[in-house]
Amino acid sequence: MSFISDDDIQRVREATDIVQIIGERAPVRQKGRDFWCCCPFHNEKTPSCKIDPATQLWHCFGCGEGGDVFGFVMKSEDLSFPEAVRYLAERAHVEIQESGGGVSSSEKGRLREICASTCEFYHMQLMRNPSSGASEARSYLASRGFGGEVPKRWKLGFAPGRGALVNHLSKQGFKFDEMIKANVAVERSGRVSDRFYDRVMFPIFDAQGECIAFGGRVIGDGEPKYLNSQETPLFHKSNVLYGLNKAKASMTATGTAIVVEGYTDVIALHESGIANAVATLGTALTIQHIRQLSRHASKRIVYLFDGDAAGQRAADRALEFIDQDMTPEAGKTQIELCAVTLPDNLDPAEFVARDGAKALQGLVAEAKPLLLYGIDRRLAKYDLASPEGRTRAFADALSILAPIKNSLLAKDYAIQLAGRLQVREADALAALAELKPLRRVAQVEQLDATQNGQSQERRKLNESQKSRIRTERTLLALLVQDPSSALESADVLVSTTWHDGIAERISRKLLDLLSDDPQASAASLVSGIASTIPESARILTSVQVPEGAKPHDWRNYLIEELQIGDLEESVVSMNATLRAKDTSAEDQELIFHTLVDVQNQLNAKRANHQPPWLAPNEAR
Repeated sequence: MSFISDDDIQRVREATDIVQIIGERAPVRQKGRDFWCCCPFHNEKTPSCKIDPATQLWHCFGCGEGGDVFGFVMKSEDLSFPEAVRYLAERAHVEIQESGGGVSSSEKGRLREICASTCEFYHMQLMRNPSSGASEARSYLASRGFGGEVPKRWKLGFAPGRGALVNHLSKQGFKFDEMIKANVAVERSGRVSDRFYDRVMFPIFDAQGECIAFGGRVIGDGEPKYLNSQETPLFHKSNVLYGLNKAKASMTATGTAIVVEGYTDVIALHESGIANAVATLGTALTIQHIRQLSRHASKRIVYLFDGDAAGQRAADRALEFIDQDMTPEAGKTQIELCAVTLPDNLDPAEFVARDGAKALQGLVAEAKPLLLYGIDRRLAKYDLASPEGRTRAFADALSILAPIKNSLLAKDYAIQLAGRLQVREADALAALAELKPLRRVAQVEQLDATQNGQSQERRKLNESQKSRIRTERTLLALLVQDPSSALESADVLVSTTWHDGIAERISRKLLDLLSDDPQASAASLVSGIASTIPESARILTSVQVPEGAKPHDWRNYLIEELQIGDLEESVVSMNATLRAKDTSAEDQELIFHTLVDVQNQLNAKRANHQPPWLAPNEAR
């Protein structure tokens, strides 16, 4: 694993204009010192995303996302933190040094160059090679409706084989071991030769539009029909989706992602105007894919299955992704996974060619939630006219609910099943409770489970408790965005009785970071805190100073608000102790005097406590 130094990260941050970065994805307008735009991560018509050039932070008040420029690039470009740093460093022409093991950034850069050069080579072979093989490749694409400008838009190609690519790359200065590592060449019997030959080539691009791998379809008869690149330092099938680089903008605009099974299906849908489609690459949909898609598709992910046997096997595998993220209890992290099977054993390309894009969009709009889709598939296997068939069908269909058996959604589906199969509701719920949750491929991360638990706890709080937590979080956001005031308020951070567990963790991390670097910027503090408390980025970028108030005055008001709350709790606690039967007379006298002092402090603070945006003569 390689590491990028804090100094290099800071140099990249300082060399990057966050307004420009976000402005490349959504039009920005300046209002006062801040800039505003429609959030790139959810569909909205009124700008609710604020960009603060002074702090180099952004926050959307619509969906709650926020962070620094690295966080924005990570979310918008589907990158890890180190990848986001490298991406911005390259843009800003900042040289960074990496240490540690693994594949170095320079080595990955060479592999990307090989893939880019290979992509261009294959494309030129398709477009200009007069050989019979290239002619057959062009004929095949034309027969699928991929003639004209389509090969140019998707950089489609033809692999002639017979060492043509290896010779081409050698002339460009690439070494054999680099070609093999990029998986465009293989070593056979001591000789290095082209991996792909006599195939129509589909270059595979990452989310940023860089070629990282290839898929090839054999021309005519031959096995395997489709051949993908193997795993490389650049290419991991479980993380990559074909067409995502072209589809992510449409996913953001529509809120929906469509997942199909092949390259040609993606191309056919995009060319028909359905631009939010992607495909998996020789693997079933993974939880990494779902996480990736949910960053762009805010409403739902629709799995479009072919009507043939292979498509139905894929449909059965998709049921592995049923988990707590699909339930309303997941809150903002809920993922709506839906599914639909195309009729007449057609694949998406064939369906669009026969019935048109509008008909396919109608099917997508009517796609069933994956739970209902799976239940219906299980029931269809049995003779529901017989008691034996209904009994077996009930057990089989109910088992789908095992991963979410404790959710309200599972109970609702169990009751629906009972009605369809003539089972008593009480018996259905009892059978649901007895199910043993299976360990699924789509296990959610522990962090998400923690966040979900926290959100459920929040819903149990009364308004006073919720107000306290809002005050704690708002104060921390103000302090982080003005690091000098955070240093001045260190004693407050230490002495406050935090009611919000996340706020307490943020305050400790903030003090640790300021202790290491008293000159830390707001953006670096947000990034540093979010590295260990991911949910903190939303909290620390969400603050807006009320109109008519100065940040300094508002900070002091919030500090007093917390202090008043702590004093009020002390008064309540001491009164309870005084009333307790087991409190001795000596202790009562001591507590009473302390209570008088605390009450006086509380009264004094209340007398002068009012929001800083009110004029002095206005009522509190």
